[in-house]
Amino acid sequence: MALPLLPGNCFNRNLGKEKFHKSQHFDFTNKIPKWVGEAKPGIGGEPLGGQKLPPKHSVFPRGVGSDSPSWVAFDKQVLSFDAYFAEDIISSSEEAYRVRQCKIYFYLEDDTIQVVEPEIKNSGIPQGTIIRRHRIPLPPPNDEEFYTVEHFNINQEVVFYARPYMIVDCDQFTRNFLRKLGVRLNTPGSVPPDPFTASRNKMYEYMNPLRPYDPMDTLRQFLALDRHVLRFYGIWDDRESLFGDLRELVVHYFLADDTMEVLEVVKSNSGRDSAPVLIHRMKLPKNAPVDLPRPGQITTHTVLNVFGPMGHGSRYLLDRLETGALEQDFYKDCDLKIGAIINAWGRRIVLCDCDEFTKEYYKNKYGVEDFNPVQYKAPPPPKVEVKYPPYTGFGSEEDSLCSCLGMVPKPPQRDFKKFLEKDRQGLESHVLRFLAILITDNPIDKDRKFIVSYYLSDDTIQVFEPPQRNSGIISGKFLERIRIAKPGQETFKSEMSEFFTAQDLFVGATVNLFGHIFHLVDADEYAFIYMENNAHEFPRANINIILNKLKKKEAKSREIKQTFAASDPGRSNKVEYEQFRKILRNVSDGTLSEHEIMTVARYYSVQDDSDVDVNFLLATAQEQLKRNNFEDFSKLKDFFVHSDRERNGLLSLQTSRTIFKGFRIPVADDLLRMILTRHENDQGQIDYMKLLTGLNWREHPIRTSQPLEILVKCEEGWTGEPVARLVKDVCYLMLLEDLFGLEK
Repeated sequence: MALPLLPGNCFNRNLGKEKFHKSQHFDFTNKIPKWVGEAKPGIGGEPLGGQKLPPKHSVFPRGVGSDSPSWVAFDKQVLSFDAYFAEDIISSSEEAYRVRQCKIYFYLEDDTIQVVEPEIKNSGIPQGTIIRRHRIPLPPPNDEEFYTVEHFNINQEVVFYARPYMIVDCDQFTRNFLRKLGVRLNTPGSVPPDPFTASRNKMYEYMNPLRPYDPMDTLRQFLALDRHVLRFYGIWDDRESLFGDLRELVVHYFLADDTMEVLEVVKSNSGRDSAPVLIHRMKLPKNAPVDLPRPGQITTHTVLNVFGPMGHGSRYLLDRLETGALEQDFYKDCDLKIGAIINAWGRRIVLCDCDEFTKEYYKNKYGVEDFNPVQYKAPPPPKVEVKYPPYTGFGSEEDSLCSCLGMVPKPPQRDFKKFLEKDRQGLESHVLRFLAILITDNPIDKDRKFIVSYYLSDDTIQVFEPPQRNSGIISGKFLERIRIAKPGQETFKSEMSEFFTAQDLFVGATVNLFGHIFHLVDADEYAFIYMENNAHEFPRANINIILNKLKKKEAKSREIKQTFAASDPGRSNKVEYEQFRKILRNVSDGTLSEHEIMTVARYYSVQDDSDVDVNFLLATAQEQLKRNNFEDFSKLKDFFVHSDRERNGLLSLQTSRTIFKGFRIPVADDLLRMILTRHENDQGQIDYMKLLTGLNWREHPIRTSQPLEILVKCEEGWTGEPVARLVKDVCYLMLLEDLFGLEK
């Protein structure tokens, strides 16, 4: 019963409605205009009365299955069905119908279908793709819907554009996929026999020839052994003939067609023509030379009878037994071995040696193990050592040697590549400076200090004496820049002298420069940093080599730990440099040089970072992480969360450093130590979430006005101030952890 048409009893259906457009009734499909009015809704997209719109979504409800789109979830997944259809033949009297087998491919990514018929030889009909890949509608009256995977099963008929296809079987992937969907597969069917195909197969059987064929098949040998060549080294002794001599040969045996060629090794200034081929590639007979065969005597096949006219249309029979063939004996691979003598058209060639491939071939095929070569060459005469006259003392040794290498003396060539790489480049001077003192009994010279400069570009050394107040000695150049030979060598000799290299200069070394014995006691900051950056060239600045030396003292690890603990009564895990130096010298029993001790102290030094901004440190760390493409911050966060047993967001400094070290984060060790120290609270713990946020250069980049990298420049006016003062305290706890580990 309807309500009366009074105010308040009727409702406006247009309330809240925003779309009032009228749907179009014409559209384009594959550039073809068509009328689609039946599938279009009414005003505002609402269906008309009695209209049934196709579903917009799949039959599966939302939330079931993967959230990935179909073109990702079912990419390259295709269902394959074996089917056939019967086609009526009207214009032929030999057949009434033909059964045509085909493949139906259902692409799961977009529900498209493709029908392909395999090609059959001499079928007389066009084959290949019958239906191109697209969505196929269902037969009427459901032609507004399309085929889906639910419409396919074995022993079931599908209709594509009024042509029925009978599905008889599918592949294993299709079976497994349909079973996972809950489809109960029917029993596989069979393709009915085709009378026309059966008649053609019967005709092909009659066409098979019954005459005998020649069983010789050389194609298999060619395909298997093409480019496989056996190589033997031999000699031909032709000294019995006039002007004959012993000639070296190379014999090649081609496994692809059992042919051979002989090449001659023509030496320089031998007086012979430069024609290395002695015998061209051919089958080499054993009993050569022989009489030439008559025309037609040697053929590839022996013909018994010829039927029909000569030429096209004739038939013939071949002799499989080769009764009338000419017997010829050629060399095979089984006839060749080291020490064998082969007859090459009257020339006796002795096989003396072979290459590695030939040895491996005979070892695998014939089981030959003896490959001792036949000595046919005289042992080479001993090489005469070129002796140059001794150095005369005039000019440099290189200049004196160059005058002996040619009629026209040439100046010695310097190492130009080394000069370009190690010459001064901006702030990089490539000069190592060391502070040295004289070892002498003169009390006046004992207080003198010298700067020994080593130039990496040309391996020259310069000694400079800085000024000292009230010393009574004039400062300045003590030794001009020059290459210095090591002492103890003979002066006037033919061999080149051995000169000082960069590896011979280090803190603690004693060098003899033209009779003046210098003891190197210190170096500038640039020398330390350069040697540490090039640790593969300077073993005394390589921290790994030094730690390996200390690890050999593992038997005294308990004593070493107690020594360090006794020197640190305040339990601050650090000691002063001088005390650390004494302990390390006693522990190593004098095996570590002064430079190695300073390298360890610099590596485990406690930096005074009170005047360094935290943002500057984080920005520098972010720059290093960005250069190394480090982005695994989520995985690093999981490591910290896993180590946080109390779930309070705090970890100790040592635990945080262990996690960073185990994760191999690409940040310099001293920079990471400074960052961890600045994030440490009063209880000695670190808020790792705040630390990781500051290191995440992808999500939280930090901008700073300070330069992120400052090159260590070489001070031109360095007067030998001690560098060890830069290292005040050394963290011995980290050293003990890297050497022996820490006991829990």
